[in-house]
Order: sequence, then C-alpha cells, then structure tokens
Amino acid sequence: MRLAIAILNWNGKSWLEKFLPTLIKYSQQAEIYVIDNASTDDSVAWISENYPQVKQVLNEKNFGFAGGYNEGLKEICADIYCLLNSDVEVTENWTEPILDLFKKDESIAAIQPKILDFNNRNKFEFAGAGGGLIDNLGYPYCRGREFETIEEDKGQYNDIAEIFWASGCALFIRAKDFWNEKGFDERFFAHQEEIDLCWRLKNEGRKIYYCGQSTVYHVGGGTLKKQNPQKTYLNFRNNLSMMLKNLPSNKLYLIFFRLCLDGIAGIYMMFKDGFSHTWAIVRSHFGFYGQFGETLKRRQKHQIKDYYQTKWLIFKHFLK
Repeated sequence: MRLAIAILNWNGKSWLEKFLPTLIKYSQQAEIYVIDNASTDDSVAWISENYPQVKQVLNEKNFGFAGGYNEGLKEICADIYCLLNSDVEVTENWTEPILDLFKKDESIAAIQPKILDFNNRNKFEFAGAGGGLIDNLGYPYCRGREFETIEEDKGQYNDIAEIFWASGCALFIRAKDFWNEKGFDERFFAHQEEIDLCWRLKNEGRKIYYCGQSTVYHVGGGTLKKQNPQKTYLNFRNNLSMMLKNLPSNKLYLIFFRLCLDGIAGIYMMFKDGFSHTWAIVRSHFGFYGQFGETLKRRQKHQIKDYYQTKWLIFKHFLK
C-alpha cells in the first residue's frame, strides 16, 4: 500500500523548518511531497537546498486549500494520500495503525488520527480532536470539542471509531475515493471542504474512521488566524453550501433555521469579536446565494437520511 504524504504550502517556510525534520524522521515508509501554492517566500528554494528527497509540486497560483490539493494531487501517484497541514508535528509510529486499518476494511475511505493541541499538549485541538461529527443543523463538532469547549485528553478517545468527518489537518484518504468524488469542492477555497467531501463519501456508502492509536499535534491557524474575519466568512458560507449540497430533500428546510441562527450569531460576534465579523456573516450569506444555482447542480442522486449524530446541538450546548 503506497502512501504519499502531501503538505500544502503557502509562504510557510517557518512551519516547514519547524516540523519537516520530524515528519521525515517518522515517515520512512512514505513518499513526502510539498504542494506549493505559488509562495512568495523562499520555501521552494529552501526545500530544494535542505531536503532534496522531498518532492515538490508547484502550482501556478494560490488555489486555496481545496483547489490547491485538487491541482497538486494530480501529480502524485499513491494508494493512500495523507493531506497534512504544515503546522502539524507527527509522532513515532503515526502512520502504521492507520494503514493497518485501511488494510482490514476496504469500505473505509478516510481516517484521521488523534489531534492534540501543540501549545497545550494535554488538550485536544479544535480542528478534528477525537473525530468529527455533525448535528441536524449542520453544525460540525468533534469528540473532545463542542464549539469553543475543548476537553483534556485523558485517554477517553484512544479507541478506533466510525465518525462522520475526518479533519483536513491530517486526512488519510484512499486516492480512488478522493478522485471518485472529484476531490474537494474548489469553490470552498478553504474551511469545511473536508467535511463536505466526507459527507459526499458517506452518501456513497463509504466509511470515515478515527484511529486513536495515532497521534499528531496541531498548532492551528497557521495560514489564516482565528481572529481573521475572512475565516468567519468562509466558515459560514461554506457550511451553508455544504448543507444545500448534502441534506436529504425533506430536510432542506433546515437551512432557513440556520440562516436565522446565523443572524443571532452575527449579533453575538459584534459584541465578542467586533463588527468586522458580523459583516463577514452578512457577506457569507450573499456568497451562499451567489453560488446557489451551481450548488444545486452539485447535489448527488442519493443523500443519507441518518447524517447527524445529535439534534439541536447549539441549544443543548449553550443551555447547558
């Protein structure tokens, strides 16, 4: 089973300097690639000079996370892709348990490891934690993380479990499944494109898994900081588009509830994070409407009815 680890890079030389040596050390059985999204720093030259064994794929422009991987992976031949953020520290024996799980079950399309916080190493990390789930309103959450509430790692997710979505910060996926779904939705640019891809795979009867026997540490916000309004815009717009693409037809009315709840979120964020984030939510709705027709065209023939793992998470969480 041929494994290719692909890091998408955009002006991330500092992250490569920090984490690439450990990745090479603990990934001897894999081919390592850096897909460069037209960086303007000297990342490409630095890799060539210091790590010539790392293969590079040079995109002609910055296609974002979704388009960047879609373009770059066309040049990489492997059975399994590992899409790895540049701000991730891997650990010894991190790939073996995941590859073993792929070998045991051909119906598994994608797997994520346990993702802990690089800066607070006994806590789970926001983007993935102990495996991704979703509620009936399309709110993504994780085992180990609900909204901003993050659990301490006490071994409670050292298991192997089927999940709904695997984090894009350390996403192992069969190449045939990635291309059968035509990769990420490039319109997303960044954020939640991996949830959309996993949802589409689930619609096709494929499985998504979490492997707690493999651990990585993620810094988070390496390219786009959490405080950046553009991140707010992409998350809200992409979540709505994902719902329109993947919800069963008899559940599409839930999008109306999400639009209303987004309005409440905008008021909340005005006091918490400033008007720029409220305006980002307003812009995200117009962005969603602008993509509406094309999004409808991308709906699959079949949508699973049991897509969610809990109902009305936002109310349960904040009332609690």
